[in-house]
Amino acid sequence: MLQDEFKEKEDTIIQIMARLDLQDEAISQRLESKEYQSLVKKTFREWSGAESEEKRVYIRNILANAAATQLSSDDVVRMYIDWINQYSEMHFQVISAIYNSDGITRGAIWKKIGRVPVKENSADADLYKLLFRDLSTGGVIRQHREVDYYGNFIRKQTKQRPKGSGPKPPVSAFDEEEGYELTELGKQFVHYAMSDLPLRTEFRNDSE
Repeated sequence: MLQDEFKEKEDTIIQIMARLDLQDEAISQRLESKEYQSLVKKTFREWSGAESEEKRVYIRNILANAAATQLSSDDVVRMYIDWINQYSEMHFQVISAIYNSDGITRGAIWKKIGRVPVKENSADADLYKLLFRDLSTGGVIRQHREVDYYGNFIRKQTKQRPKGSGPKPPVSAFDEEEGYELTELGKQFVHYAMSDLPLRTEFRNDSE
């Protein structure tokens, strides 16, 4: 197991280097900085959370993008690394489904990620609702709201229920009315974790 983990870490570092222009002075300084090396050490200390190839790709992308750009502060990047450990692959499927689809509903997301219909009282439905609570509480997604020219949220009009209509029915796990969108943190996470820098054509692996 330790040999496998060491090989995975080695391969990840090689793949990161293959995507960076080491002749670029800014990138070279960034790689040598204590701040960036701290991100790398944090990632490899918590490597056990990268239990799948998909998560290892996300980690590689985060470290490569953190070296090539500084769209987010290192504190935010550390949180993205924590998200890799904290969330499951299904969480990331939902994030990916919402990206560039502001206002998409939970029902539409379920179909978009290729899930088959299930009963409302099933464990899968409960898990799906829990997943949305996780991402909402974690500041990754929020319910879609219109904004004005200055980016301020427009107050949502509440729907009046007719008198005598009884208690409000429970919201379905696969609701088709309320839309969702990524927060700014969520959008930047997609940029860092799900955007793969292209390989440099001149890169040659001399690790052997």
